[in-house]
Amino acid sequence: MSTSLDPRLDKANSPILASPNPFKLACFSANIGGGLVMSDVDELPKATWDEQVRLVRKAEEVGFEAMIPLARWRGHGGRINPHHRSLETFTWAAGLSALTERINIFATFHVPTVHPVMAAKMATTVDHISGGRFGMNIVAGWQPDELAMFGADKRDHDERYAVADEWAQIVKQLWEAEGDSEFHGKFFEIVNAFSEPKPLQRPGPPMMSAGISPAGQDFAARHCDMIFAAIENPAKTAEKVASIKEMARERYGRELKVFGVGHITCADTDEEARAEYERVIIEHGDWDAAKVTIGKLMAHSQTVDYESSEIRRLMEGVIRAFFAHPLTGSPETIVGQIKEMADAGLEGMAITWNDYDLGLDQYERMLHPLMVQAGLRVPADVAAPVG
Repeated sequence: MSTSLDPRLDKANSPILASPNPFKLACFSANIGGGLVMSDVDELPKATWDEQVRLVRKAEEVGFEAMIPLARWRGHGGRINPHHRSLETFTWAAGLSALTERINIFATFHVPTVHPVMAAKMATTVDHISGGRFGMNIVAGWQPDELAMFGADKRDHDERYAVADEWAQIVKQLWEAEGDSEFHGKFFEIVNAFSEPKPLQRPGPPMMSAGISPAGQDFAARHCDMIFAAIENPAKTAEKVASIKEMARERYGRELKVFGVGHITCADTDEEARAEYERVIIEHGDWDAAKVTIGKLMAHSQTVDYESSEIRRLMEGVIRAFFAHPLTGSPETIVGQIKEMADAGLEGMAITWNDYDLGLDQYERMLHPLMVQAGLRVPADVAAPVG
């Protein structure tokens, strides 16, 4: 086997899992036109290749552990059709991996759009290109308009995770099997499958998932190293984190890291930051696109009152980086909020901004020193990720 040609790296030493920073950070969704925000302000990312190279190099320079893309195949409609422009994530990861040295580079994808045999080979290839810094963000798939582009129907919620479970079993089997392998399941029938070489990281690259339902949490506990937890009420974060971790230990004997997703709007004062948030999200947000998205999320509801305060709050959450937790304020306020989440058990966060260049610069100049003081990060001279 050609495996003897390749080094064997322990996945546990991957930057996102093992950097010296107590609180890990990832740059999230820069590969999408607009990032995660549904707004028409000009400073949002454009999803050009030159921009991606600039951002990943800056993220690596300032010590972020990972770059995590978003998987999108079409826009959300509405006034400006946000997120209609996107860079495919496996090839994106391959290109950025060749241009970096330390940072983890992830691919994000919807399970129905990538056959597991193909995924196993692509992931291995990018892991080799990166020298063992690749990771996978697995989405069960929920956007019917996007799935239809691949001739796939949207399945019932729990069945989507049953499919993802078989999918992950096949990928892992191909990463570990010597010679041919087979899989006979309810959703996949695989015979004489073969994949060489193996990933550099053993037993395979890190996996993460964002499913917050019971079925989604079970999938992450069984197969993933990290899960993104929704932070709807920061006061209940500790309870939610503890529950997820306990479930993973009891069912599968595994330690599952819990991350959050945050959208940072930083300014010198809380008032200035709030004004900027209002400008980008409230005044320039695409409320029509948010309405379309909420309609898809609540497709089984009899009626949706889009003028109610509750639905308006949900629509604002969609515009603001798809329910990412709002971190809005001065550097001191933002770091204080992150510290509360870390104290509640979160081990890291995927970060979005309106202006990614500005956001990474603000992190380097203003947030990182305060995070070091708070015990969340280590000084830059000792923070280079392992890998």
